[in-house]
Amino acid sequence: MLVERVEAKWIDAFAETFQLCGVSEGETAAVLSESQSRPVIVQLADLALQRLGARVFHLSVPTALQRTPVPVRSTGASDAIGGLEPVVAALAAASFVADCTVEGLLHAPELGAILSGGARILMVSNEHPEILERLVPDPALKPRVDEGAALLAQASQMRVTSAAGTDLTVDVSQAPAASSWGCTNGPGTVAHWPGGLCLCFPPAGTVNGTLVLDTGDVNLTFKRYLESPVRLQIADDYVTGISGDGLDAELMSSYMEAWDDPEAYAVSHVGWGMNPAARWDALTMYDRTQLNGTELRAFAGNFLYSTGANETAGRHTLGHFDLPMRNCTITLDGTTVVSAGAVVF
Repeated sequence: MLVERVEAKWIDAFAETFQLCGVSEGETAAVLSESQSRPVIVQLADLALQRLGARVFHLSVPTALQRTPVPVRSTGASDAIGGLEPVVAALAAASFVADCTVEGLLHAPELGAILSGGARILMVSNEHPEILERLVPDPALKPRVDEGAALLAQASQMRVTSAAGTDLTVDVSQAPAASSWGCTNGPGTVAHWPGGLCLCFPPAGTVNGTLVLDTGDVNLTFKRYLESPVRLQIADDYVTGISGDGLDAELMSSYMEAWDDPEAYAVSHVGWGMNPAARWDALTMYDRTQLNGTELRAFAGNFLYSTGANETAGRHTLGHFDLPMRNCTITLDGTTVVSAGAVVF
């Protein structure tokens, strides 16, 4: 059984990660949390920032009232701030923000205003500290994910295929490309820890085809490995059909339908994992309350298809699926970047 308490080694891991983000003595650093944040993560962030000599202050807000028809999990779109302007102003005025909210600020509506003030944000995933300890960012990963993001930014079309039946095309010619190696050290930027992936946010009407989630692929919203294939038909970004013979298809269909929101069926982002230290099988080692699953978004060679919020397409919703898939081949304008689940550039 893993105990969630402050350990010296975990302060070390947080301090090392924050230092890689450029946190320095005398810098103004905010720790953002909410009432349902994992307490040990908040404490470790505070102690590590103090160790580095930063001038630390805390912003803690109540976790928002649950208004959705189904539980919200792993969205990257925290609604904890709730548009509260003094909180946004304080975060924007900080130089560094350790984001310890439950869902994270990656797709939060306040993100743009906070970044426009010059703050840089590290979203610390809501994981047991052991996971973060194993996945302290590796600087050697940065040029690799930067290369992947550059290839994606230069491409016009992404095509994804698999032996299971996936055949998906994405017009990426106008899709903002991004990458995360687990740290951020420039003003007005955001990253998440654990990191290690390349992705883009497709504009409206650019994703079409068939996506087949095979046995062993992952539904991270449910923290569940698929036990039977699920076939998704996608037209102009939206899932128009869900089929499969097992429980997995029924669960996915039920969850999407419960939102009563067309945007919950639309694509959020697409990309692939680059982190060789991240493990596809890690989900078997932890209770569901102990992890957020960010590690499985980043394991090397996975194709990550996500539904939900997409600022590029002007869509905002808390309905969200992150679906890391194995054994896919990804090409950019005909050039293979991932071959049957292995990164090849």
